[in-house]
Amino acid sequence: MENRSYIENYLTGVSRMADTIDRVAIDRAIQLLYAAWQRGSTVFTCGNGGSAGTAQHLAADLFKCTIVPGQPRLRAVSLVDNLPLLSALTNDDGWEAVYVRQLETLFRPGDVLVVISVHGGTGRDRAGLWSQNLLQAVAYARAQGGTALGLSGFDGGALRELCDVCIVVPDHTTPGVESFHVVLHHLLTFCLAEKIRAHACREETSRCSA
Repeated sequence: MENRSYIENYLTGVSRMADTIDRVAIDRAIQLLYAAWQRGSTVFTCGNGGSAGTAQHLAADLFKCTIVPGQPRLRAVSLVDNLPLLSALTNDDGWEAVYVRQLETLFRPGDVLVVISVHGGTGRDRAGLWSQNLLQAVAYARAQGGTALGLSGFDGGALRELCDVCIVVPDHTTPGVESFHVVLHHLLTFCLAEKIRAHACREETSRCSA
């Protein structure tokens, strides 16, 4: 295949995803994160493989890029950052429990768990069922009075049913879904930052007119 043909096909796929993705789900996800900021809750992120990198990036952006002077800061924590802890928990309790064990210490009612998975916990390979650590984490977060936001692809997988809100990228390739998850994480973060800035402006207007 010629490079130009591959490039055209790839970018056409990205355009199709942008045209057909569920805007309502994205709006609900932004509102969920904004509500978490309003009540001072913590947002936790997790994923496996490439999605672990996206989870780290999302947590970093939520932490830093939503800072507005004079406003409370959003607490955002990636559950994939601490390699010694991850390896110790995996060694003792298995990979399936690696995120739940962290949430058992850190998670509080009202907190939000963001889980990122290409297949949404559907499918298996030589290691068994995919992403069971994510599904267990979602079940734990919701049982503790929290909410779960999923970023998935393909048919949405189990996350589509288990999460309070799940944005499903309308694509059936791993690179396509992973790429668009990064688009989504920037969209969520920077729209949230705009909402916090708008809140700050309303507060300032209210003070000036008092």
